[in-house]
Amino acid sequence: MKRTIRTTALAVGALIAALGLPAGPVHADAPAPRIDLRVLVVSDGGPATDAIAAELETAGTPVTEVDLRDAGRPVIDAGFLADTVDGRPRARFQAVVLPNDNPFPAGSAEMTALADYERAYAIPQVDAYTYARPEVGLQAAVGAGYAGSVDGVRAEVTEAGLSGPFGYLDGTVPFEDNSPTVGESYAYLSTPAPGADFVPYVQAAIPGRPTKGSLVGEYRHDGRRELVVTFVYNQHQQQFRLLARGIVEWMTGGVHLGAGRNYFAVHVDDVFAADDRWDTELNCTPGDVDCPPGEGTPNPIRMVPADVDHALAWQQNRDFTLDLAYNGSGSVDHREDNGGADPLADRFVAERNRFRWINHTYTHAFLGCRQDVTVVPWKCATDPDGSTQWVSRNEIADEIATNRVWGESAGLPLVNQELVTGEHSGLKVAPQQPEDNPNLGPALTDTGITWLASDNSRDPVQRRVGSATTVPRYPMNVFYNAGRAAEQVDEYNWIYTSRAQGGSGICEDNPATSTCLTAPLDPETGYAEHIVPLETRIALGHVLSNDPRPHFIHQSNLAEDRTAYPVLDGVLEGYAALFADSAPVVNLRMADIGVEMQRRAAWRNAVDAGQVTAYRVGDSVTVRAPEGVAVTATMPEGTLRGGTAFGDAYAGALSGWTPTSGGTLALTLPSTPTAPGDKVTLPADTGTDAPTAPPTRVPPGVTEPVPYGARR
Repeated sequence: MKRTIRTTALAVGALIAALGLPAGPVHADAPAPRIDLRVLVVSDGGPATDAIAAELETAGTPVTEVDLRDAGRPVIDAGFLADTVDGRPRARFQAVVLPNDNPFPAGSAEMTALADYERAYAIPQVDAYTYARPEVGLQAAVGAGYAGSVDGVRAEVTEAGLSGPFGYLDGTVPFEDNSPTVGESYAYLSTPAPGADFVPYVQAAIPGRPTKGSLVGEYRHDGRRELVVTFVYNQHQQQFRLLARGIVEWMTGGVHLGAGRNYFAVHVDDVFAADDRWDTELNCTPGDVDCPPGEGTPNPIRMVPADVDHALAWQQNRDFTLDLAYNGSGSVDHREDNGGADPLADRFVAERNRFRWINHTYTHAFLGCRQDVTVVPWKCATDPDGSTQWVSRNEIADEIATNRVWGESAGLPLVNQELVTGEHSGLKVAPQQPEDNPNLGPALTDTGITWLASDNSRDPVQRRVGSATTVPRYPMNVFYNAGRAAEQVDEYNWIYTSRAQGGSGICEDNPATSTCLTAPLDPETGYAEHIVPLETRIALGHVLSNDPRPHFIHQSNLAEDRTAYPVLDGVLEGYAALFADSAPVVNLRMADIGVEMQRRAAWRNAVDAGQVTAYRVGDSVTVRAPEGVAVTATMPEGTLRGGTAFGDAYAGALSGWTPTSGGTLALTLPSTPTAPGDKVTLPADTGTDAPTAPPTRVPPGVTEPVPYGARR
């Protein structure tokens, strides 16, 4: 029989001695243990532990990873796990993540050390993916439950999960089923074993039975707590993305470095300008560089005032703000061609304060090398000596400054430090221009630009260019040169079908970046039935990944058939169906996104350099970081910094970026009945004789990139 008792100084001292940890004389006032805010991830190279490690890494949570495949890895023993600092017992890790409940041989000294450590310091353990069986508090899946695919299953969060670590969810957890021919999920579904202290948090119906089986649940035994996960996943799959926050909150007790939000921002480029239209016969875009000079007749796409009204109504209905990247000359030219009238610009300017605005240069000129468009694809023009001809510093600065003046004269609420160049030009673009225009950085400095948009598909890492720092943007595969859904499908078929099927064969030539369609899409249904679901899934995946990068589309996508809205609606409606009101989509403007990314980079560098120390003693948390590096942390509601509330509320917790005072941040947690190290369970036998976890199945869809389908 096991007994749970409140520890005394003797109990703590006895456990420390049993672990072989350094300890001083035992006194009645023995200090509470120090728990370092760092997670130990023991990996076997499988996708589940990699996914949890990636989640922690992205959030900014310090991690120590031990790879069981590495012959030179450290041995996990008492000295590796704990020691004494300034006379106080120290647990080096606040949580342990294992590939399964016991990845070591039966009777392993390493598993014994881990189990003893978890008991002594009340350290939780996550079993990243394990077989359902009595050793983890469940009945065996074979016979009493189910072992097999869960593709397309809609799991549910239990009442215990909603009142516990998964309270930020609305209640359902849909499992992806992106390919009818590829297995993407596998699970062991079973009910708690008789007499086991097991609480399911996420469960799904067991096929052929009236009962539901656990997918994620908590197992308490032998003075330890395990989060038992019985389905496999990778870091990109939606089911993991939905549950990742709760897994981290469970293992850390809601007290950890790092933080996460679900971000979504949409930039609409070329506002006031017109976008050239795809020619379904020529399979190119007359007026743009993919058509030979003089071929075809340009037929531009430009919004009308009714499209502005639709955008305003949509924003209000979705409680969402679009960022409009504008080109002032588009309106000037339109007025010159239409007797001074531009109803579109007039409508936008009248409602200017209901949007966010970004300088997109005056004429949308290409600001890199001077383009030679006499050939397809274009190339950089060169001087007789072979040197590249570049757009000049003055020309770039003039494009920026003139558009700024136009916007200010129209009363647009600008942040003058933001800039999107036409086609992200000026920055390197492969293969024609493998380096930045050397005149770009000086021109940005001349005009006071500090945030410069880049294309995430070709320039994903934030970097400095002159006075500016780049903000990578995700391109949505909703084409700029198609105002109608049928045009979208026609161009999509041209790009993503083989030559034998009438396509360009681009997907055949570039298999690493493109996937060919099995057959051309139907012109009538292809957009709604294939492109929209795929683009929605990709964008929603970014939203769920704690990734603040904005997405970008074009004004043409808000015109004519208004092709962007089905995708945007899919993202926001899909999100609303999954998350509780406590976890809203965070809609930041470009400068704020740049700051967020910049802070993350500084924090990550400090953590990787070993310059961050953080620990908890009872209800006190101390963080030390380099002066000037803001701290990112997540804490329970009621946490105080000095006498004031800490952080901002999100998903049932408090989090945010906090400057240190003299390099130290001190927080006081709300009083709790227990804290790490406060309680210990003394079982009849503290040995660890559990068998090694049996092998589990990992289908190919977990190890291959998802989602499946045409991509670029």
